[in-house]
Amino acid sequence: MRLPDPAVALAAAASVLRAPVGGILEPLSAALSEYLPHRALAMLTGDCARHPMKAYGEAALTEQITSTELARVGGTVELGRPWFGQAHLAGELIPALAVASQPPGADGALLVVMTGDEPADEVRVLVQALWDLVALHLSHRAVNLRPADLSGNRVAASERARAITELTNAHAATLQSLLSTLRSRTLDDAAARRTATDLAVSALIELRAAADLDSTLSEERAGVAFNRLAGKLAPLTRYSEVSLELNGPREPDHVLPGDIANAARALARNTVVTMLDYAGLSRIRVTWEVSGAELHVAIRDDGPGVLTVDALPVRRLTELAAAVGGRLSLDAVPGWGTTVTAALPLTPPVTEVPDDALAVLKPRELEVLERLARGLRNRQIAEDLLISQHTVKFHVANILDKLGVATRTEAAALAHIHGLSV
Repeated sequence: MRLPDPAVALAAAASVLRAPVGGILEPLSAALSEYLPHRALAMLTGDCARHPMKAYGEAALTEQITSTELARVGGTVELGRPWFGQAHLAGELIPALAVASQPPGADGALLVVMTGDEPADEVRVLVQALWDLVALHLSHRAVNLRPADLSGNRVAASERARAITELTNAHAATLQSLLSTLRSRTLDDAAARRTATDLAVSALIELRAAADLDSTLSEERAGVAFNRLAGKLAPLTRYSEVSLELNGPREPDHVLPGDIANAARALARNTVVTMLDYAGLSRIRVTWEVSGAELHVAIRDDGPGVLTVDALPVRRLTELAAAVGGRLSLDAVPGWGTTVTAALPLTPPVTEVPDDALAVLKPRELEVLERLARGLRNRQIAEDLLISQHTVKFHVANILDKLGVATRTEAAALAHIHGLSV
């Protein structure tokens, strides 16, 4: 095994850092292959709420490895100290080199290299140093994401935590109920079995219904979304002399894309916070209305009316609206108040892409995209391609990253443009 050359190592680091976040492992694998032959790489990072786990290499490993397995390996690795040993990955015991890094203010990142050879000390040092750079790069990208990506990551993390909490509580309640039934001294065996069976059936029904939680990551009813906004705004004026008037949408059951609902809440809340910084106002009115293919958000106050389009808060609001394809306008009249309005599209814009846009996808990713474009859910795609749902999620994440889009809908639109779903 040849020892690392400093110039080559630096060139490798540069190639890795130039890659998009979702494509870091491919150049990293190429950089390490000369010094550390391996079958696959996998990473787990706390700085990406949408896709914390990524893998690259042999499909037999990358399609089966789980974030739980990586987390278990991470529990044995100390920061800055490479670890080598047998690790349970992709359902089997595999020799692996693992390194962990946590830059200041970051949640940390783990890299696992599945290799059959025990690396020399110099190679371990190289892998650790390279991963330290990558972890720092990932934390920087997480802090400096575009508004749309940043809000999307935060929403995904929040909704994932909520879903896990709900499922955990339901699971605990079911187990407690079953134990109480089986331990009961007032029920005979037959009655206990019937009761336990009923509880188990009810729990299975609830578990299947929980699959619908996935839709909350992509869709939200306008009334529900506005009520969530009301909950966020209430503390801002609870002990203030400013009166807050909230006018929800007249069609509360109208379905909004998740990113639009989140952007509308962020716009309204940030605007209210900005207005409250000015003295002399007594009322703020927030209105949402679905009109045609847009969600219209309007925030009006009766303050001094001195806010300008060049003000930093307004520029940030404009960037937030633009990040989801919307537009924002400001109307401020000195002595009469300020009105901020935003129009957010309910359908994603069609992105102009080169004719070979899908050329970056691998054959399996094209198969997944084609079925995604036909409207199939992850479970249906998994059944159709005879792969696991976990693998489908992995491919979908890679597809979104490689195509430079944020949602499945945008990816499907590109597939239709290029005739993939025909």
